[in-house]
Amino acid sequence: MSKRPAKRTALALATAATAAAAALSLTFVTHASAAAPAPHTAQAATALPSVSGSPEGAFTRIADFYGSYIDAVYDGDGKTADQLRAFYLSKPLQLELKQWEETNHANGVLRAQNVPLQWKVASTGSGTGKTAATVTLTWGGGDTTEIHVQADLKTRKITSIKD
Repeated sequence: MSKRPAKRTALALATAATAAAAALSLTFVTHASAAAPAPHTAQAATALPSVSGSPEGAFTRIADFYGSYIDAVYDGDGKTADQLRAFYLSKPLQLELKQWEETNHANGVLRAQNVPLQWKVASTGSGTGKTAATVTLTWGGGDTTEIHVQADLKTRKITSIKD
């Protein structure tokens, strides 16, 4: 027997092994690429936060007030907190809150002595010239409290804050 067929067989086996290794590598790379999200895909899939509103809506004014007021109190900016109360709250409510605070030794807008770490304002409807909302405050330990708020549709001033 000649040595040529053995040489051809060895060359054929080496070529087949190289092709198999290349195919296997391509399979692993393709599978790994499909399993791992592209860097920009993960970012695009996560929706970025959005806030909107209108200066004409009484409900938006409730949300604007609570967001700004909580920021001011959290930052220890009493002057801004007082200015926000003067702008967003009706005069009768300002007086009512002052009495409530003297009796309860707490912040009447937040109905607490502390500042919440999160807030959410949800509309509960409108009627008889008022819009109503529930403000959910989330505290440090994860506990929540709800405050019921009304605003006048015509003046857009907050007229009522209740537990």
